[in-house]
This record gives sequence, structure tokens and C-alpha cells, in this order.
Amino acid sequence: MPSVGFDRRTGLARAGGYSGDGVALTNLAGRTLAHLITDTPSDLTGMPWVNHRSPTWEPEPLRWIGATLGQELAVAADRGEVRTGRPSKVLGAAFGALTGHG
Repeated sequence: MPSVGFDRRTGLARAGGYSGDGVALTNLAGRTLAHLITDTPSDLTGMPWVNHRSPTWEPEPLRWIGATLGQELAVAADRGEVRTGRPSKVLGAAFGALTGHG
């Protein structure tokens, strides 16, 4: 999961985890970090990805199985949503549970 963070004590900022969505999220990460570093109140600094820490992945092959299952669930949910024009409740819930957002 993408995340950004800033540690005032050390002065270190971080951004990462946004593989495949680099252009849009890099811009958003930069703006969010600028607000965090300058202590500027904004909607960006209250986003869920600020100081988010993803859980540690399981060892192989469990990590690969989980990642592949997640990709397939997301693709299937997207296809269903395009076809029906409505959110995919079942596949969306499964994807949310797999990623810890369910």
C-alpha cells in the first residue's frame, strides 16, 4: 500500500509503495510531504496513507499467493463494475479483507 510519512524528531521523510501508479501518486506524495514538513494543515495530511505501515508479508510462497490473489480479485471486481455500473460488493469485500481494509 502506498504511504508517506515524516518524523519530526529525525527530520526524515519517506514515500513509497506505489508501484504501477508512480506519476499521479508521486505528485500527491510530494504535495503531502511538503505539508507535513512545513506543518501546514491540509486535507492531504489527514489522508489514511500518512504514516501508514503495511503489515509484514508472509514468507514465500504465501506472499506470492496473496499478491496474485489480490491482483485477480481487483481485476475481477473492476470488470464486474464496468459491466454492471455498480460497485462490486462481494469481490470488493474479499479484496478489502485481503488487504486489511475490510
